[in-house]
Amino acid sequence: MNENTNFQEEEINIREELEKYLKYWPWFVMSAGIALILAFFYLKLATPIYSTTASIIIKDEDTKSPATSGLSSFADLGVLEGLKTSSIENEIGLLESKRMMTKTIKSLDLNIQYYYSDFLITKELYKNNPFKVSILSLNDEDLNKAVENEINFFTIKENKEGFEIYSENIDKKLKGKFGDPLNIGFADIVIRKNTNYIQPEKDSGEFSFKISNLENIVAVYKSKLKVALVDDNSTLIDLSLDDHIPAKAQDILDQLIVEYNKEAIIDKNLVASNTAEFIDERLKVINSELDSVEINKEEFKEDKKLTDIKAESEIFLNNASDFKKERQRVTTQSQLAKAMLDFLQKGDNSDLLPMNLGIEGEGVNQQISDYNELVLQRNRILESSTEKNPVIKNLDRQINQTRSVVTQSLQRLKSNLDISLNELENESELIQSRISDVPSMERTYRGIDRQQQIKEALYLFLLQKREENSLSLAVTAPKAKIVDNAYTNVNPVAPKSKLVLLGGLVIGLLIPFGIIYGKNLLNNKVKNRGDLERKAKQIPIVGEIPRIDKKENHLITEADRSVLAESFRIAITNMQYLLINKTDKQKGIKMLVTSTVKGEGKTFTSINLALTLANMGKKVIVVGADLRNPQLQRYDVGSRKHLGVSDYLINEDLQLNNLIEQTKFNKNLDFLTSGSIPPNPSELLRHRRLGEMLGMLEEQYDYIILDTAPCMLVADTFLISQYADITLYVVRASYTEKALLQFPIDSKEAGKLHDISFVLNDVDTANFGYYGNKYGYSYGYSEDESFIDKIKKYFD
Repeated sequence: MNENTNFQEEEINIREELEKYLKYWPWFVMSAGIALILAFFYLKLATPIYSTTASIIIKDEDTKSPATSGLSSFADLGVLEGLKTSSIENEIGLLESKRMMTKTIKSLDLNIQYYYSDFLITKELYKNNPFKVSILSLNDEDLNKAVENEINFFTIKENKEGFEIYSENIDKKLKGKFGDPLNIGFADIVIRKNTNYIQPEKDSGEFSFKISNLENIVAVYKSKLKVALVDDNSTLIDLSLDDHIPAKAQDILDQLIVEYNKEAIIDKNLVASNTAEFIDERLKVINSELDSVEINKEEFKEDKKLTDIKAESEIFLNNASDFKKERQRVTTQSQLAKAMLDFLQKGDNSDLLPMNLGIEGEGVNQQISDYNELVLQRNRILESSTEKNPVIKNLDRQINQTRSVVTQSLQRLKSNLDISLNELENESELIQSRISDVPSMERTYRGIDRQQQIKEALYLFLLQKREENSLSLAVTAPKAKIVDNAYTNVNPVAPKSKLVLLGGLVIGLLIPFGIIYGKNLLNNKVKNRGDLERKAKQIPIVGEIPRIDKKENHLITEADRSVLAESFRIAITNMQYLLINKTDKQKGIKMLVTSTVKGEGKTFTSINLALTLANMGKKVIVVGADLRNPQLQRYDVGSRKHLGVSDYLINEDLQLNNLIEQTKFNKNLDFLTSGSIPPNPSELLRHRRLGEMLGMLEEQYDYIILDTAPCMLVADTFLISQYADITLYVVRASYTEKALLQFPIDSKEAGKLHDISFVLNDVDTANFGYYGNKYGYSYGYSEDESFIDKIKKYFD
C-alpha cells in the first residue's frame, strides 16, 4: 500500500514539474523556431571546412648503411642505455615539426593570400586569381608593425597603365606596372598577371591580397596538421589537414612529403659526402708517396743497371708470396687505423667519421656507424636549437662516450696489427737470413718494390671505395613512399548541418527552460495551490481566487458567470464541509477572514464572499474588525464618516442597529465599518461588548464575516478568533513568502487560531485551477474569450 502511495505521489510530482514548463509551450516553440532559423542562416553563411588526407610509408633503412648501423653494438655494451626510442615516433615528430612546416609554407608562398570581395561576401582565392604577387625583399619588423596596424591588406585595381593598390587604413594609393618592382613600405614586391586565370561569368567584385607574417601562417597550419600512425606494427602514416580550401590543403600535404624526403636524402648523403672528402684527401697523400717510391725505383735501376730482377729472385718470391700478402694486408689495416685515429683527434662533435674504408672488424665498423648516427641526430636538432639545449648536451655526452669507445677500439686494433707486423718482421729476418746469398742490391730493390706494391694496393683500394661511395651518393631513393597523394573528402567536416540544427534546437529549448527554471528557483513566493499544499499540509484549502485585471469589476454581481464568481461559489461549497460539525447552528455563522501581512486581499475576499452568500439569498453582514487600518471603507466611500465597531465598544449609549448600513451592492448585504481609529485597539477588542455585539448579529444574520487585521503584525485577530466558527486565512499568490506559511501552522498548533483553512488569492491565470488543469475547470467560462486573448495568456 505504501509503495503504491509513493508511486502515485511521484507521478503527481513529475506531472507538476512538467506542467510548470508545458504551460509556456509557445515560448518553447518560438525560441526553438528562432534558434533553428539562426542555425540555418549560420549554415548558409559559414565557410565549410574540408578534411584532406595523405598516406605514406616510412621505408626501413638498411641496417648496414652508414646512417643506421652500429647502434645495436653500443646498446649491447650499455653505452647508449636510456637513448632507445621508437624511430617511427621520431619521424612523426619530424613531420609535425615547425621547421618542416616552415619549409613547406615558404615553398608554396602561402604567407601571401588572395581574396575576392563582392558586396558583403569575401572569399579567399587559391591558384585561380587574376594576378600573382612575388616578394623580392621583406623587412620582418616593418611587416609586424603593418600587421598590428592592419595595413598589410591591399586592394588592387587594374587600369590602362597597369594597376593601383591601396589599403583602407592608408589614404595613399600606389601605382605600378605588371612585372616591375614596387615598394609597399615593408616589402619590395612584383605583381604579375596569372596566365592560367579563369574568369567567372560574374566578375563585378574587387580583388585584394594580404601579406602575413610567416611565423603566424606556420603556426596556423602546424596546429591544423595531424600525423598519426595507422598501426603500431607498421610504418604506415596518415597525414590530415582541415581547411576551407581543399586545393591548398592538398598542396600543403604533398609539399610536406616532398620536403621530408629532401631532408632525408640530405641526411643520407651527408655521411657519404664526408667519406668522399676523406678518401680524396687520402688519395692525394698516397699518390704523392707512390710517385716518390716509383722515382726511387727508377733511379735505383738506372744506377745499378738492372733489367730483370724478377728472374733472379723467382725462387725466393715463390716461397715468400704468402708472407708478402699477409704483410701487405696488416700494413694496410694498420695505416687505415692510424688514419682514422688522426681524423678522430682533429675532428669535433659535428664531424662524421668515414665509412666503408675496409677496416676489418665488424665491431669497429658498427661503432663508427653508431657514432655517425648520433652526430647526424645532433646536427639535425641543432638546426632549430642551441648547444644549451639539454638534448644537445645529452647527445654531446653520448658522442664523447662513443668517440672514446671508437678510439679505444681503433687503438686496440692498431696495437694488435703492430704486434702482428712485428711478428711478420721477425719472420722476415729469418727469411732474409736464408737468402743471404741474394745480393744486397736485390734486397734493396725488393724493398723499393715492396713499398711500391703497398702504396699501389692502398691506392687502388681507395679508388674502389671512392667509386662505391659515389654510387651510393648518386642513388638517393626517397625515404617516404607515397601510398595516397593528398585527397579531400567531398563532405565538409564543419559545420555539420545536422549537428548545428540539433544544437540550435537544443539551445532554443534550453533558453526558455533555463529562464523558467531560474525564475522558479529564485522564487520564494507562493505561486499556486501546489506550493501551498507542500508547505502547509496540515491546513486545508477551501478555494482559489483568480487574478483580476484592473479594468475588470472586482465585485461579484447577481447572476455573475465569471471565473471570479465561480471560484467563490466553490469556496463556499468547500466551507460547508468544514462546518459539518456545527449543524446545531442554523444561522449566525461567524467567518473570520485574516492573513499574515497586509496587502494579501482580506477585505476583497470578505466582500466578495459576502456578495456570493447574499446572491444565494443569505442575510450577510461584513464587520470591519481591523480597527488599526480599516479597508472596508474603500468599497463604500460614504461610510468613512459613519460610526462603527470601535465607537460601539467605547460608547455604551450607541445602539448597534444604528451603526449597521445597508449596502448598494445587494439588499441582503450590510456593512458594519470599523468606525473611528482608536489609540488602544487591543484593549477595546477585550471589551465584553464585543461578544454582546456578535451575539446580537447572530440573531439577525445568517453569516457574519469579520474582516480582521493581519495576525502576524498585531494580536487583534487572536482576540477575535475565539468568537469565530471558521477562520479563513488568505494567502496571496506571488506576494506571500513561503517562509511565512509556518506562522499559521504554528498559530493553529498553539490554539491561537481554530478551524483554520486557506484561501489562495490572486492566482495567475497560468497557475489557476490546480485541479482544473486536469479536469477542465474552465468549462463553460471561456466561450467569449477570443483566440488572441488565449494566446496573450500564455505570454503574460
